[in-house]
Amino acid sequence: MKAVIPVAGIGSRLRPHTHTQPKSLVPVAGNTILGHIIDRLTAAGLTEFVFIVGYLGDKIVRYVRRTYPELNVTFVVQEPREGLGHALWLAREEFRHDPDGVLILLGDTIVDVDLRSLMATPGSVLAVKEVKTPSMFGLVETGAGGRVSKVVEKPKIPKSNFAMVGLYKLAYPEKLAEALEWLRDNEVRTHGEYQLTDALMHLIEEGEVMTTCPVDNWFDCGRKETLLEANARLLNQPEFLDEHDYSEFPGTVIIPPVSIGRGCQISHSIIGPNVAIGDKTIVSKCILSDSIIGSYSELSSAVMHDCIVGSDASFRGMNHSLNIGDNTEIDYS
Repeated sequence: MKAVIPVAGIGSRLRPHTHTQPKSLVPVAGNTILGHIIDRLTAAGLTEFVFIVGYLGDKIVRYVRRTYPELNVTFVVQEPREGLGHALWLAREEFRHDPDGVLILLGDTIVDVDLRSLMATPGSVLAVKEVKTPSMFGLVETGAGGRVSKVVEKPKIPKSNFAMVGLYKLAYPEKLAEALEWLRDNEVRTHGEYQLTDALMHLIEEGEVMTTCPVDNWFDCGRKETLLEANARLLNQPEFLDEHDYSEFPGTVIIPPVSIGRGCQISHSIIGPNVAIGDKTIVSKCILSDSIIGSYSELSSAVMHDCIVGSDASFRGMNHSLNIGDNTEIDYS
């Protein structure tokens, strides 16, 4: 089975970090978003990938070829960007003749699910998760026997609270390609764009049977708040919670879970919990928690929480020498 990963978007909700790199290469929990996605797919046995690139796409091409040279990869350029349906329409010839189906996973979405089981499920399968604000998502409605009866993109009046999480296993790629062509031929747009949701609904109306698969965790990494939440939850995996030797960092307290990259210099600091630090970053006299710090950065005399600091960044806080008497209050907030 071939995996198709759309990664063409600008990622405006993650600015300023996406001014200089594509959203899928933003770091999280000791890896990039895209790295977490590819690692999960390769662990499930997938080796053929189609990446739909656009904004800063050359960086994604270099990253994939350098980090995963063993994969069989194809790159399709989406320009202009007119929605997910348009992206897949551009890539349709890369998957339409695959007899084993196609797996589509959005490039800003990390999901915890048994991928081997999902791929082995007969027919087409949509991964879903129950949400509290259904009007913000593409939703799935089901009927008798759990069969999908309707999919709809961000409805004003939701009739379901099960959202599509951006993972789709389509059993009949040729039919999917034809549905995407139907979108284009009939100029079917929702919210101004060609939507995969509309193509799926067309397939359902044509009689294709689709079922759902609930996911254990769904990390939507498209905003600062959700990226930090994903970082914390991903760090709470056994590999980060196991004991590590941090004696190389003098005068420093490490509170797991943390991920510290190669070649870092950390001194006289408190790091953690839920902190990911990139390679060759220098940290001195800092207290860091619930944050992501990029590679080749330098922080000193800082207290940071719920922060994202990019690569090659520098921050120096204030140092104070104080002689404070009784009944004194100082507030720097």
